[in-house]
Formats: sequence, structure tokens, C-alpha cells
Amino acid sequence: MKRQYQLRSLSLAILFAVLAATIVLQMVRIQASAEAAVFLQQADRYAGRYETLFPERGQIFDRHGSQLAGNKSVYEIGVSLADIKNAHTIALTLNTVLGLNYEKVYNDILNPPAGIVYLVLTDFVSSEKAHELMELKARLAEEYTQSGDPSLSGLDFKAHLMRSYPEKTLASNILGFVTLENRGYFGIEEKYDSLLAGVPATVWVPEDPNRAAELPEIPRGADLILTIDREIQALVEAELQKGMEDTGSEAGTIIVMDPRTGEILGMASTPQMDLNNFSQYSEVYHNASEFDRAVSIQYEPGSVFKVLTMAAAIDSGVVTPNSTYLDVGFYEIGGAYVYNWDQGAWGPQDMIGCLEHSLNICMARLADLMGEETFYTYMRRFGIGHPTGIDLAMEANGRLKVPGDLDWYKVDLGTNSFGQGVAVTPIQMMTAASALANDGRMVYPHLLYGMVSNGHQYNTPVQTLGTPISPQTARTVSEMLATAMEQGKMQSLVEGYRIAGKTGTAQIPGPDGRYLPDQINASFIGWGPVDNPRFMVYVWFEKPDSADWAAYVAAPVFHDLVEKLVVLMGIPPDDVRRQLVGQ
Repeated sequence: MKRQYQLRSLSLAILFAVLAATIVLQMVRIQASAEAAVFLQQADRYAGRYETLFPERGQIFDRHGSQLAGNKSVYEIGVSLADIKNAHTIALTLNTVLGLNYEKVYNDILNPPAGIVYLVLTDFVSSEKAHELMELKARLAEEYTQSGDPSLSGLDFKAHLMRSYPEKTLASNILGFVTLENRGYFGIEEKYDSLLAGVPATVWVPEDPNRAAELPEIPRGADLILTIDREIQALVEAELQKGMEDTGSEAGTIIVMDPRTGEILGMASTPQMDLNNFSQYSEVYHNASEFDRAVSIQYEPGSVFKVLTMAAAIDSGVVTPNSTYLDVGFYEIGGAYVYNWDQGAWGPQDMIGCLEHSLNICMARLADLMGEETFYTYMRRFGIGHPTGIDLAMEANGRLKVPGDLDWYKVDLGTNSFGQGVAVTPIQMMTAASALANDGRMVYPHLLYGMVSNGHQYNTPVQTLGTPISPQTARTVSEMLATAMEQGKMQSLVEGYRIAGKTGTAQIPGPDGRYLPDQINASFIGWGPVDNPRFMVYVWFEKPDSADWAAYVAAPVFHDLVEKLVVLMGIPPDDVRRQLVGQ
């Protein structure tokens, strides 16, 4: 009997052991099966959700670290429908604090779209307003815990970032703006949009707040350091505004560049806008090309173009500074006549007198002496008719008619020589003239000084676009221009500094191609100090009503700006600088 009981017990033990082993093996098999992997994935899916996270947009600074564009926290405000206790209180509060329409908010809460659990009521609410609502919600929750009426239960706040511009209108033409969709428009914001925005990533976000540490870190967009100097930029904008008022011009542009490197130190055009209120864009600008006239508007430059013609003539060897000619008041070219700006005859003139008196006949004669091939080859070398490649959005090409074009005639060789019948942008004209201030080397104009990404800074190297003329020609023409300014006692002269420069007065062609009466573009380009140029300034005013000549419109503005610019840049007067070098 006892033995029989032992056998029965042993049999049961073996049976239970086999059953246990079978269960364990089955559990292992199920957990390792493909079906189990699918179940686990589904479980993970319901434990969280996939979201596309956008990196923080990179900031923009001037060359000394002053912030020009950054980000600020704003809030999306919505309601969790299941948690609402009093729709009336929510609608009334949002009407009082944010100015939202009470009826719309109330009706939206009571009649939400089918199937949703969370309803967005408004977005881009300032931190100040959002925190005011948060405090009110907490206070009501504490005071009315029993009745629950009034209550802001269900009101939710989601923080996110929005572009901000602490300097408002400063450098607005350069920067551009970012819309609510986080897309950059115009200027730096558009040109470097992908760098600033960074790379979005789709990640799995756990529902459990205790697992927030599992969220991957998304690299933020690159920070950009611009070449502009905030103080110089502010000076440029102040002088531009003053010039607009003094001259009664319809629009204006001023650019300051280092001709040795192509770095833009300041650039401004009219009109300007507060970038924080970019929704007013259509009220400020008639079309996109007006946003930054320095790069997007092309026009006939007039006599500032003569510096390029003279440089080509000197470099090609057809004349020297001492070459003379007899100015009889007209010059025939291509079966047509060209005349001086005053319709007068200036008698015997050398090349410095040609620049001093800005004689059209002299320039037409020089272009004729060079011939079509030589003249237009030099203009192409100067980049006329081609974009400079400046790192701003919407740069225009300009226009240089050349032999072979259907609308080119022999007389164009003469008129192009003094800036008529040719179209440039201000930055294009500046880039071409940089060869005169930089020993024949034409520099690439740019605004990106450096980029900071992943803790490393990458600076933009100096780039040369070409060498259209020799160093000797560049120095010779610069000296000729400085002498011409001094002999002509120009209003652009700056006491203590020798400056090379040239005025430009250009008539404006109408829709039919005929020049409009009493409407001009007035400009001035200059650089200095002549023996070691540190700055180049371009001033352009459109349709001024104060005077008919650039010498009385643009040249005084150039003088006033440079007088302050040399102080900001720490450039001593010429005699002091020479003494310091001598020491």
C-alpha cells in the first residue's frame, strides 16, 4: 500500500513537472515568435505616438555678438473637451484677456468637430498673457473647489518658439523674416533658411511623462554671425532717413563695404518694417523687389559708371592720365551724337578734367578708341550684367547690351560708357568698383561672417571674383578720382581724409523707353583713405525733388555719413595715420 502510494505521488510529480516545462517552453516560444514581436510593437504604439519635432531655429548676430534675430516662447491655447466644467467662463476669460470673440469661442467649445478630444482655440499668445491665464486658472481652481463654477478646467497651454527681432526695424532689409509656418522670406532668413531651421526629426513620444528623458535631443539650427556692425548699421539707417527727408526722394539705398574683403558693414534701403509685425508686409511694399533695393532693383547708374570706363581705358593703354583732347560739345558715334550733361563745350581737357567735370563726350570718345570688343570685354570682367552672388535672396542680374543683341546699336557703345542704356544694382556697381579700391582685385560681397554649428565656428573666407584691371591701374584711377574731387571742391570731401569718388546723375526711362523729364537717380560712390582703403560707400536716391544733380543730393549724404563712419571704424586722419606708421 505504501509503495503504491509512493508510485502514484511520483507519477503526479513527473506529470506536473512535464506540464510546467511545457508551459515554460510555450511561453518562451510565444515571446520569441514573430507574432509576439507584432504585439509588442502594437503595445509600444499605444504607449506613445510618433511626432515630427522641429529644432530650435538658429539665432543671427552682428559681427560683435549683438543679437539681431532670436526666438521667444509663445503659447498655443486650447481645451481638453472631457475636462471642461464651464464653457462660459472659458469664453468670457479669453474674450477679456486675449480679445477673442466670445460667441465664437463658446460655440466652438459646445460644438467641436466630431471625434476630437482637444480643440485649439488660438495660438502665438505671448508668455505674459499665457501666464496671466495660468494664474487665473489656478486661482479659480482653488477658490471654487466645491461648486466648480466658475472654472477654467480643461483650458490647456502648449509652449513653443516663435521668431523674434529684438531690434525691430534695424537691418530689416538684410534679415528678412520668418512666417508662422517657420519659413524664411527675403534676405538672410530666406538665403540660409535650411541652415537656420535645422533638420526636423520624426520621433516616438511616450505618453508616460516619467519617460520624458527617453526623448532624443534634436540638434538646433545653426547660428549665423553676420559681417555687419550694429553701430554702423544704425548710422547708415539714420543717415538714409535724414537724406530722404532732406532730398524729398521716393526711395533710397546706402551700402558700406570693406573693399579688401567684400564684407558688408552696413546696408539699408527704404522702406523698412518692424520684422515682428511681418503681417504688415503688403502694406509696406508694393512688390517683392522693393524689400531690398540694394540687390533687387536694377537701374541706369549714370556717371558713377564712368569710373569703370576710365579704368578700362587706362588699363588697355589707349590713354594715360595726362592724355588730352579737345571737347567741342558733341561727339558722333554710330551715326548719332552724344552731348555733355550741360550741352556745353569744355575745350582742352586731360583725363582728370574729364572726371572732374563728368564729361560724357570724353567717355564716348574713350569707348570708341577702345572699340567694341575691348570695352565690352572689360565690362564683363567687372561683372556688369551678371549677379554678384551676394548671400541675400532675390538678387537681380542687371543688363549689359552687347554687339549681337537685337536691341544693340553702335551708339550704345557711346551711351553705355557714361552709364546710360546699361542697368546695374547698387551691389553690382559696388562690387565692380571694389577692383579700383583693392589693387585690381574684385571681391565677393557677402554678409555671412561665420556659422556656428555643433559647437564649432566656420568662418567665410575672402573670395576674389576676378582681376579685371592691374594694381597700377587701380591706384592710378583712384588717385585721379581723388584729385578730381579736390579740384572740383566737391561736397563729398571729408576734412582730414583723401577720398576717391564719383557722382552719378541718371535720367529715368519711362515705359516707352523715353527718358522722363525732371526725374533722376542720384548716386555717389566713394572709398578711402585713398592710400589704404578701409571702406567703400554707395549712396543712391530715387527721384529726389530737392535738386537735379547728384552733387547736391547724394554727395552731401556721403560726406555726413563718412565723417561719422571714420570715427566708428577708428580710422585716424591721414596725417595722424602717417605719423603713426612712421613711428
